[in-house]
Amino acid sequence: MKFKNWFLLILLFLFQGITAQIKDPVKFKYNVNALANNEYEAVLTASIDKNWHIYSKDLPPDSGIPTEMKLTSKEGIDLIGKVQELGKKHDEFSEAFGAQIVYYSDKVLFKQKFKLKNNAKPANVVAEITYQTCDDRVCLAPNTLEFEQKVTPTATVDTSTTPEEVLAPPIDAENADSIRTTDIEATNIVAPVATTQDGLKVKSLDFAHPQTDCGITQEKNSENFWTYLLLGFFGGLIALLTPCVFPMIPLTVSFFTKGSKDKAKGKRDAFIYGFFILLIFVLLSVPFHIIDGIAGNIFNQISTSVWLNVAFFLIFLFFAGSFFGYYDITLPSSIANKSSKAEDAGGIIGIFFMALTLVIVSFSCTGPILGSLLGSSLTGSANIPMLLTFALAGFGLSWAIVFGLLALFPQALQSLPKSGGWMNTVKVVLGFIELGLALKFLSKADLVSKTFLLKRELFIVIWILISIGLVLYLFGKIRFPHDDKNAKISITRKIIGVLGIGFIIYLVQGLFPAERPRLQNLSGILPPINVSYLHNEGDGILGMHPEHDYFKAIEIAKKENKPMLIDFTGYGCENCRKMEEYVWSEPDILPILQNEVIMVSLYIDDKEALPESEQTSIDMGNGQKKKIKTIGDKWSLFQQINFNNNSQPHYVLVSPDGKVINTPVSGYMPKEDFKNFLECGIAFFKKGK
Repeated sequence: MKFKNWFLLILLFLFQGITAQIKDPVKFKYNVNALANNEYEAVLTASIDKNWHIYSKDLPPDSGIPTEMKLTSKEGIDLIGKVQELGKKHDEFSEAFGAQIVYYSDKVLFKQKFKLKNNAKPANVVAEITYQTCDDRVCLAPNTLEFEQKVTPTATVDTSTTPEEVLAPPIDAENADSIRTTDIEATNIVAPVATTQDGLKVKSLDFAHPQTDCGITQEKNSENFWTYLLLGFFGGLIALLTPCVFPMIPLTVSFFTKGSKDKAKGKRDAFIYGFFILLIFVLLSVPFHIIDGIAGNIFNQISTSVWLNVAFFLIFLFFAGSFFGYYDITLPSSIANKSSKAEDAGGIIGIFFMALTLVIVSFSCTGPILGSLLGSSLTGSANIPMLLTFALAGFGLSWAIVFGLLALFPQALQSLPKSGGWMNTVKVVLGFIELGLALKFLSKADLVSKTFLLKRELFIVIWILISIGLVLYLFGKIRFPHDDKNAKISITRKIIGVLGIGFIIYLVQGLFPAERPRLQNLSGILPPINVSYLHNEGDGILGMHPEHDYFKAIEIAKKENKPMLIDFTGYGCENCRKMEEYVWSEPDILPILQNEVIMVSLYIDDKEALPESEQTSIDMGNGQKKKIKTIGDKWSLFQQINFNNNSQPHYVLVSPDGKVINTPVSGYMPKEDFKNFLECGIAFFKKGK
C-alpha cells in the first residue's frame, strides 16, 4: 500500500476520535531556565494521574522501561552533569521482574544543565523524553515525545515559568489536524486491512464494532481489602481456639448473662463488649495511618528492604518457638494490671477496659497471629495501612461475633468442646505454619539482595521438611513441651495428618521439570520460576513460537483458516509475564493458544531500529512530537490507530479477513475471564465459517 493510502487511513481514524479511549495519564511541560555563568537548565515536568506511575531512569536490566531524557540542538550545546530526577519516589521489589525497581507517582521533574557552544546566537534546544506509564493492572506503550524551545542568550528564558503551571494537553480530536501530512506519509505504519472477495474494497479493522461482544465486561482491579478482611476474620477464629483465649469465652459470656439481674441489659453489655473488642483491634492500625500520612512511601521502602524481610524471618521463627511451647510472649504485667483495675469504673467505661484486658492477656497467643497479618500487609500492597485496618477489623469482628452470638444464645455454650490438650495442638500446628511463612520473608530478602541462594527447589524442599515435621507431630511421633505424653491421637489430628501428607505430595511435583509452571496456587509465596535450578531460558513462550509481525501472521491465518490472537505485549510488562505464567499455562488455556489460534505477539517496547526511510516524527501540537524510530514505536502506533488502546497486555481476536471478532480485553485477568474471551470468539468464528 502506498504512503498516500496509509495517510488517508490514519487520518480517517484520527478524525473518528482515536484518542477517545487511549489513556494519557502523564502530561509534560517543557521549560528552559536561565542560570548564572551562561548556564541553562532544561526542565521537563511530568504530571501523573492518580494510581499511575512512570519508571526512573535508573532501572536494572530486563525489568521495566527506564525513562530517558536527551537534550540536543543543531546550533550545538554542551551538557553539564547528568539528568536529575526530583519527585515522589517509590523504591520496591518486583516479584515479576525479580529485581528492585524505582518509579515516580504524582509529579516528577527531569532536569539537565547545559551551555550554548555559541553564546552570541540563539539556539533551538530540543528535549526528547522516552518513558513508560503503568498502574497496578496494565502498562501503556512506551512513548517518545519531543519538545523544542528557542534560547536567546541576551534574554532571560522562561524564568517566570514554574513546573507547577498548567501542562500542555495531549493530542485529541480537536487538534488532530495539526499532524503534518509529510510526516505521516513517511511513517511505515498502516492499519491492518483485509481484502474482500471481489478484491477491490479495502476494509480496516473496526475495533468499535466487533462481530460479537460475548457479554464481556472488564472491571478495574482494586485493592483486595475484602480478602484481608476474610484473612483477619479467619485468623481471629483460629486465635479463639488457643489456650490463651478459649477458656475465657464461657467465663466472659456467663459474666454478662448471669451476672446481671436484667438479662436484656446483660446481653446488651455483651454486644457492647464485642464492639469494643472490634474497636480496639481497629485502633491498633491507627499509628500506621499516621506514619503513612507523614511519610507516604515509607512502607513501600521498608517492605522491600533486605533488613526488614530478614527481621520478619527471625520474628516468625521467634513466634514459632513460642507456639511450640519453649517460651511465652507476653506484654508487661503492669499493663494488664492497670487495665484490670480500670474495669472497676463500671458502665460502658468498665466494659471497654474489660475488652482491653482480654486483648492484653491473650497477647501470648494472638501476638504471633497479628504479627503474621502485619507481615502479610507490609508485603501485599502499596496501601498498607488500609489493608492492615481491614485485616485487624476482620480479626476483631470474629471475636465480636462469637461473644455476641453466645451472649444471645447462652445455651450454645454447652455444645462447646471442653478445654484440654487439643488447644496446645492448635498452637503447635500454628508454629509449623509460622515456620513456613518465615521462609517467604527470607526468600524475598534473597531476591532483593540479588544473591539468589534460596532457589525455588530449595524453598520447596524446606517446606516439605516442615510439612513432614507437622505430619509426624500430628501422628504423635514427636512431642513438644506442653504436650500430654499419654494423650491419644484424635480422629481430627489423623485427618489433618493425612491432609498434610497430601500437601507433601503436592509440593514434591514442584521439584521436577515440566512444560508448564507447577504449584501455581503458591505463586505468591514461592520464588519466581526463573530463580530455579531447573530454569532454562529456551525458545518461545511455554513451548509456543508466536509471530512478531501482524502482516505475516494474517497470511498464516488465511492459509490455515484460523482466527488470529493479537497479543500487544512488552518485554518490560510485568502483567504480561503474569498472564503468560499464571493464565496461559493453565491446562485448559494452553491447548487453545497452541491449536485454535494463530498467535502474534507485538512488542511495543522493541528497541530494534526501523530502516531510516521508515523513521519519522509526528507533530502532535503544543510543541510535542512523537517519534517513530523503532519496531516498538511502530506497533505502539499500530495499536492506537486500529484499536484505540495503548495499554498492555491487550488481546484482540481477529478473523483471517481482518475483522475484529469480539470485544478486546486488557490487563491481567482471572483465567475464567480469559477463557471466556477465547472460547466465545473462536466459537463465533467457527459458526460463521
